[in-house]
Amino acid sequence: MPADLTPDPAHAHHGARGRRPSEDVDQVPQAPSMGPSIAPSVASSAAGRVRAGQTRKSGVTGTFDNPSESKRTWKPTHARKKEVLKALGIFQRATAEHLWRMLRPGDRHDRCTRDTLNALKEEGKVRVETRLESNHQLWVLTERGHKEAKQLLPKSVRMSVLRKLEFDEDGEPVDGEGFDEHAAAVTMTASVLTGAGFGTPLSWQTEIAHRLPYGYTQYADLTMRAPDAGVPAMLLEVDRVNEPVDDLTAKLRRYSDWFELLAPKADADRERAARRQGAAVHDFRLWSRIYPATGREGYPPVAFVFTGKTAAQRKSRMRRLEQTARRYFAGTPYPWAGFTAVDYHQAVPVVVTELERITADPAGAAGAVWRRLGRQEWQTLSEALDNPDGERLYRVQEEQNRRRQAERKAAEREAQRPVCARCGTKFTDERWQLVSQTSWRSNGDDLCGPCRKEDVDRAEAERMAQREAEEAERAAAEAEAKKGRGLFGRRR
Repeated sequence: MPADLTPDPAHAHHGARGRRPSEDVDQVPQAPSMGPSIAPSVASSAAGRVRAGQTRKSGVTGTFDNPSESKRTWKPTHARKKEVLKALGIFQRATAEHLWRMLRPGDRHDRCTRDTLNALKEEGKVRVETRLESNHQLWVLTERGHKEAKQLLPKSVRMSVLRKLEFDEDGEPVDGEGFDEHAAAVTMTASVLTGAGFGTPLSWQTEIAHRLPYGYTQYADLTMRAPDAGVPAMLLEVDRVNEPVDDLTAKLRRYSDWFELLAPKADADRERAARRQGAAVHDFRLWSRIYPATGREGYPPVAFVFTGKTAAQRKSRMRRLEQTARRYFAGTPYPWAGFTAVDYHQAVPVVVTELERITADPAGAAGAVWRRLGRQEWQTLSEALDNPDGERLYRVQEEQNRRRQAERKAAEREAQRPVCARCGTKFTDERWQLVSQTSWRSNGDDLCGPCRKEDVDRAEAERMAQREAEEAERAAAEAEAKKGRGLFGRRR
């Protein structure tokens, strides 16, 4: 039961939450496009940019399409229009700030983006749906703009649903039903991450369905693919501090359940056997057919992006989520004594951040604005997703353990090494092996090599002396006998 990556015309962003899946979700989806970017995603300092209308620092030049020498102007270009249409085709609704952060992070402010939207409005391709509480205008595509965006986007990229203009009983246009603040936070999240160099607008998809066998479909607010930034895939949930923490924990439980689903035609017995082999188990899982390999232990990471309320409330929410969801992200300690490494191969890496923290950091989402649940320090996203206490540490500790075992065995063997009964010297390995190989015992087995050699040499010398003495005695006897025979011969 793979993820359903096809658009649902009945909802956009948050509206699909909790909906039962349709029958077509059993088809393996096409992966989101990794094709060319809508616009360059160059990381820039959020602190170095200002909104249109604010005074810029003297002597600082901005980056624009066509500035004149006498007076700086911002004329919407064809390239800018196309990238705005594409972005609205993917995210459906956005403010000028969202599009500025996502498409042109190198610009000093959002003036050119607003001018581009106004130009597209004159062409009948975009319209203002409503105005947010922050007084920002919310832009959506018209039917004409929707058709053009569909032609501009690759076929593999999911198009958002058209926001149709509605009229009241008097025939007057009705403002949008009010911008879903959750959807606003979702688009803002994609904007600040893209602006910091995490993928491109084409790297994102919204409300991706993950169907579970017990009839529930878990929708991800965002899915990001940014392999060039070291994040091949990441699922994001945006929370405005208005959902019970238990609901957030339930999301993690459902993601974990989905990650454990078997791929079609996978051998269940082999999958169970592979659970003891670390990453090998994922070859049998459905998620590895949908998402690319993470390059790290575990399932694809899940990020919770909090926004709204107070900083204290957001902090409290993170702590409570950390306490209630520990079983899904904490990993499993290795059972061997002396090992502090953690097995993360079947855990969900969970990171948290705050939109307010990202926008306040000079480096934006590229800065140390992420915290891995289970850790205390704030890190960059790459550092937070890394597992220094995982498999790398396990390999180090495994080698240390192997060395300790070898040293212990060597010490035990050394304690058993025989000692020469005469001089007290320990046997060499060769002498010990020679004595150990014989099944019968002889005099001198309790002596070291040199002492045993002395005994052998002395015994050999004694044998030689005895042999020489016997030879001398025999020669003397023969000489005496020969002398006696000669005397008798003369007497005759």
